Amino acid sequence: MKFGKEYKKQMVSEWTEAYMNYNGLKRILGEIARYKQSKQAHTHLKALQQKLALQQTFSGLDRKANDPSSEGDIEDQVIDVNVLRQDGSGQHYKTKFLRQSEEGGQIEVTFFKKLDEELNKVNNFYKDKVEEVMQEAALLNKQMDAFIALKIKVQNPDANNSSLRKCPSANMATTDHLCCPSSASTSGLNQIDAGVGVDTSNRSQLKESLDNGQGDAGEKMCMRHLERLWKCNLRQKECTGGPEISPVNSAATDCGEELNITEDKEDPLEILEHVKINNTLESPISTLKGVFKDSKDKELSFNKNELKRVEEKLRLVFTEFYQKLRLLKHYSFMNITAFSKIMKKYEKITSRAASRSYIQIVDNSYLGSSDEVNCLLERVEITFIKHFSNSNRREGMKSLRPKVKREKHSVTFFSALISSGFFSGCSIALLVAVVLRMEATKQMNEKQGALYMVNIFLLYSLFAYTVLHMLMYAANIYFWRRCRVNYPFIFGFKQGTELGYREVFLLSSGLSVLVLAIFLANLHLDMGSRTQNYKTVTELFPLALVSVVLIIIFCPFDIIYRSSRFFFIQSIFHCICAPLYKVTLPDFFLADHLTSQIQAIRSIELYICYYGLGEYSQRQNKCHSYGVYNVFYFIVAVIPYWLRFLQCLRRFCEDKDAIHAYNGLKYSLTIVAVVIRTAFELKKGVTWMVLALVSSVVATVMNTFWDIFVDWGLLRRHSKNSYLRDKLLVSHKSVYFVAMVLNVILRLAWLQLVLDFNLNSLHQMAITIVSSCLEIIRRGIWSFFRLENEHLNNVGKYRACKAVPYPFNYYDANSDKDD
Repeated sequence: MKFGKEYKKQMVSEWTEAYMNYNGLKRILGEIARYKQSKQAHTHLKALQQKLALQQTFSGLDRKANDPSSEGDIEDQVIDVNVLRQDGSGQHYKTKFLRQSEEGGQIEVTFFKKLDEELNKVNNFYKDKVEEVMQEAALLNKQMDAFIALKIKVQNPDANNSSLRKCPSANMATTDHLCCPSSASTSGLNQIDAGVGVDTSNRSQLKESLDNGQGDAGEKMCMRHLERLWKCNLRQKECTGGPEISPVNSAATDCGEELNITEDKEDPLEILEHVKINNTLESPISTLKGVFKDSKDKELSFNKNELKRVEEKLRLVFTEFYQKLRLLKHYSFMNITAFSKIMKKYEKITSRAASRSYIQIVDNSYLGSSDEVNCLLERVEITFIKHFSNSNRREGMKSLRPKVKREKHSVTFFSALISSGFFSGCSIALLVAVVLRMEATKQMNEKQGALYMVNIFLLYSLFAYTVLHMLMYAANIYFWRRCRVNYPFIFGFKQGTELGYREVFLLSSGLSVLVLAIFLANLHLDMGSRTQNYKTVTELFPLALVSVVLIIIFCPFDIIYRSSRFFFIQSIFHCICAPLYKVTLPDFFLADHLTSQIQAIRSIELYICYYGLGEYSQRQNKCHSYGVYNVFYFIVAVIPYWLRFLQCLRRFCEDKDAIHAYNGLKYSLTIVAVVIRTAFELKKGVTWMVLALVSSVVATVMNTFWDIFVDWGLLRRHSKNSYLRDKLLVSHKSVYFVAMVLNVILRLAWLQLVLDFNLNSLHQMAITIVSSCLEIIRRGIWSFFRLENEHLNNVGKYRACKAVPYPFNYYDANSDKDD
């Protein structure tokens, strides 16, 4: 694989714009190459001169090719890189191309100007991110201080501050502070060795080989790693006052460790007087308690359960912080490699030796010389292993490092492709067989047969809605991956457990085969003259199918994507318990999809009535004759919108953002429209129809505007892309306009259910099913652009890691406020 493709593949999708624009620089080099090819003179004399020069090179007669000093003179004549200081923004690099007067030199000037822009962009971004993680490390140190003090208090309830102060090592493990040297300590190798007395012969050889342009990016990273180890050796000597440590083992030692307790330091347990437990209202009980309390934080109780909860939260905080550090380290490595590769291409195309000079500038920049991230990685590993894995390094690193392990039951590409194709073919064949079977018996032409078909279609329509929704989800996953939308991060899937489009398509096609096979068997047994005695048994087929699906969903065994099933169950439970759970994107995203499955939810109510009240034995559907059923017919239609309204209310109370209040108002108007429309469906009448039309039009207009303007972020008048938005992931802009038009048209399909066409029950049922399927398709289209907009919001704010709340809140002893 070429580096350009690998470079794009390895990018952190939320940081894409912060990476070096490798392809843009390659295009400029392509212009240089085309210009040189057009100007190259293919004369016999020049060919002889090149042949003579080649012979001189191999014979040793060319002094410039063998004299390193002469190479340095040539490089100095090609480019001159100036390091400019800017207030508040650090170093700024500007390269002067010294051969601008040559023919075609303007293109190379453009190349180095663009190269400087990319270096400054990457360098500034990396520096800002390092400053952020250093601030997070300082906060994490304070959290660890409180955790250690709480651990002492819980394990030794009778311990007092004076005894700990006299003998700290006997009562408390020292806290490994996440301290790292400042950027000033990375000024150079000579300053590191001053006064240390470390044998630097090996490192000098590496530095010399690096300066001569030898070695690839991996060797340069190794050089920087050795430099960092020598810095750790120096800091260890300064901290302990003891002998030096060998560079090989210094990475495994407590590099830069500062003892947390000294005789001059304050009492360790005094920290507990300034902290409270951060009650994040993550459960229904904590939410209810928080409603009746003035402060969301609670006092320490000093029990083992509290210590366990704090430890679990800190483990999660450390894991996310470690992943962020790994992303930064990978970002630095990939960009340094990209600069090295692009300069090698420049040398190859122009035959100018300028790579060594520019790469040396890159290595001396903050991106190449800063060791804060590497040092923090080591400190996090040491602290996590010591305090959260009982000094077991293997277990500690297993928790810290990302797990790329896929589930055991995941399918390969070919097995998924073959199975999906087989199931799809079977589904089409079964669907044709069902249509031919119904046409052969002509039961739909008879009144009794038509009523029976209405019942059976309503029962099996639940699975049709489910299969169609899964197919739309599989299509969304496919296009999300094509557009590099980081849907596993947005949804919060555990790494290695997210389903691909092949797996989802395999499940949906497999379910469709099962449903159509049972449906065909049901029709055959019901309509056959020899199977009249089995009609009561065949009525139980839909109920048996629902039971099988529920058993698979709630199966506790590690089969059929257990982690995904449990994630779905958890999200459903959070939606049902709204607003008692903190609202996350998977919860309200799923609740939005439930609003498009009203008919499927009503089918569940029909199952309860049809089988619970014994209607199936009489092969009749008289559920609407029961008052309780009609009441729940209203309630079931309102439940999904009501859940979204409660979620908006919870988000408004937490974030104090007015947009959530407007969103809640939108769902309240939709609830009114659904109630009036359901009343018209049951009671009929001109008055109800007019009210239903007016309320439905108002709700449809507001929902359509919200979909396009807020959820998709489109229709921006002052955007770079007319009436779209500044950033687009789909290259063809017409796709967005088509999607907006389709959204309006499919929203109008929701309106036509209000109109009374005086159709028979079978045709009315068919229109209802088709309209519900169109709504599911509209929701699938909405899902793609909704998640695209969410991904672009993350990209705009460079959010590549989850924000995990800390377990402790610090308070000032005097003002009793948050620190």
